[in-house]
Amino acid sequence: MRVALVNPRFRLPIDTRTTAHLGLAYLAAMSERRGDKVIVFDADIEDQSIADFVQEYKPQLVGITANTPQVKQAWRTARMIKEVHDCLIVLGGPHVSVLPEESLEKPYVDIVVRGEGEEAWIEISNLLEEYLKDQPEYHTEAFLHPENEIFKDSLGLSYKTSDGRIHNNPDRTPIADLDSLPWPAYHLFKMDRYTNLQPATDHVDGARSFSIMTSRGCPYRCTFCSQSIMPIKWRSRSPENVLLEWRHLVEDLGAQEIGVLDDSANIRIKRLEELATALIENNLNHVPWIFVNGIRANLASKELLTLLKKAGLRRTAFGVETGDPDILKSIDKKIDLDTIRQAFKNAKEIGLETIAFMIIGLPGETRQTMQNSINFAIELDPMIANFSMMTPYPGTKVYEIVKRQGRFLINDWEDYVFFEQKARYEMGEMTAELVEEMYRKAYRSFYLRPSPILRRVKGRDFWMTLPRNMRIAMNTFVPKKEKAGLRKAVEAEGAI
Repeated sequence: MRVALVNPRFRLPIDTRTTAHLGLAYLAAMSERRGDKVIVFDADIEDQSIADFVQEYKPQLVGITANTPQVKQAWRTARMIKEVHDCLIVLGGPHVSVLPEESLEKPYVDIVVRGEGEEAWIEISNLLEEYLKDQPEYHTEAFLHPENEIFKDSLGLSYKTSDGRIHNNPDRTPIADLDSLPWPAYHLFKMDRYTNLQPATDHVDGARSFSIMTSRGCPYRCTFCSQSIMPIKWRSRSPENVLLEWRHLVEDLGAQEIGVLDDSANIRIKRLEELATALIENNLNHVPWIFVNGIRANLASKELLTLLKKAGLRRTAFGVETGDPDILKSIDKKIDLDTIRQAFKNAKEIGLETIAFMIIGLPGETRQTMQNSINFAIELDPMIANFSMMTPYPGTKVYEIVKRQGRFLINDWEDYVFFEQKARYEMGEMTAELVEEMYRKAYRSFYLRPSPILRRVKGRDFWMTLPRNMRIAMNTFVPKKEKAGLRKAVEAEGAI
């Protein structure tokens, strides 16, 4: 079959062409293994319109990924495809997994895959191919006729039959054996059009940056984290399987940096130690790599970090979130400030670069608790302090808390863009003005100190990344919208 996998254009105030989409790369590999002809269309890097592409290629099956700020663009993409070509359109991703019916109410969306998508994607492909064997022409209305009951036993799917009824099937069990998955199909991406893993920090010539997944799931359930909608069961690939893909990235694809995209890579320390040892013994530790999403601070001993650095680890992040002990307890992080202090101390003592993920404006925050976070970030003194304003994504506990106790200051999913520096909600005495004030103060207080300035100027990539960083600085420090007008608009239109 002819298959297309689409990443809709992502509206962000910064460059989004960082790396190929790992989720689509896995789906593409699954389709290739099935024997399909596959094309990946990443709208962030394509010169051609999606309509022109579809008219030329005429796919029989299209998969579109969507997170929350991207979902409306996914709907627009689906509509543009249906307007020029009748084919089966499937949406997947974290947002539609939480709110499948919202997307299925659109006339141009046929199926939503909830949760992990690889097995469900192949089942959809098999069922469509079987149907097409007896049909000289494909018509979605006929394929999804309720009498056919094609997807009635397909787990993890929400779908719409041609009579307009929406069906929500039971959940699919998460993939147990991650070693059974094929390696991501990076050869289907226009890799020369991407930048690198962290363009604000590093400059990598030729964009030879690749991502790798060594485990999935997270046993923790932090109240703010959108990953809480995904499987709680943590599963890992074997060190041997990861090593083979790592060698492929380095020796066959010429990787100049590798980003580990696990949500909780160090849950099983022994497995990570075995992988690090294998990288060293196989001379694959000369290519620098980073933990993009960070690792658990309570499982980051000096011994483990020393071994990982020897294995090529250059940088790691830790999810700090807050410097206030009471707020830290309230978000179910299951960690304490002293443990976080020790993790940063361990990393810096052995020469690892560090990133602190911080959140301003968590439920229950006051001016003082936010100031505590700023002070804590300064005390930790990581290479990068990544402050973000709390964004209550659907499916998280924070989202439900805000629905019950606060009020949203946004009425459009596209306002959930992570890097747009505006408060998304108010609760109690925590106003949008206060959150945005403290957010800007956080960046000024941390980065306008002599030591971070000197550290950045001395960095090897400072001048190459300076233009981008200046744009980010302007977006960060300059207020965007007057809140009173925004409140009136939200109240007039109705919040989400």
